[in-house]
Amino acid sequence: MEASPESTANSLLKDECYTDFLKEDFDVKTYTAQAIHHAVIAEQLAKLAEGISQLDKELHCQVVARHEDLLAQATGIESLEGVIFHYLIRTKIVDPYNKIVSRTAQLARLQVACDLLRRIIRILYLSKRLQGQLQGGSREITKAAQSLNELGE
Repeated sequence: MEASPESTANSLLKDECYTDFLKEDFDVKTYTAQAIHHAVIAEQLAKLAEGISQLDKELHCQVVARHEDLLAQATGIESLEGVIFHYLIRTKIVDPYNKIVSRTAQLARLQVACDLLRRIIRILYLSKRLQGQLQGGSREITKAAQSLNELGE
């Protein structure tokens, strides 16, 4: 009869050989130096190999017992990767592109507005000049005609 996963894990955790690995202040160099000092390297290696074998068996049992859940999680991760990929494409490519399109249209409208303002300023200048020329009487008539022609363009 096989041991339950909990009893296998508990037996490994309670074994003196493995308790050193669970300590917060575990140091590989200290552990190795003690093993060499006590000259029990072969015995400890055998125990560690046995523990690794037990953990492999338990891991295999856990995977077999929960393989449906693991597959569902893997599928969920693939779906999440797709969502993240689309989000990254949108934030890295689509959003900047849309901003560029929007700013380009805004720039085009500003250029049209500037052109219209330049034309209005030119018309105001020419109309002011024409008024001055008309007040000058008949000797300014040819200049007034020329200014009027420029206004017509």
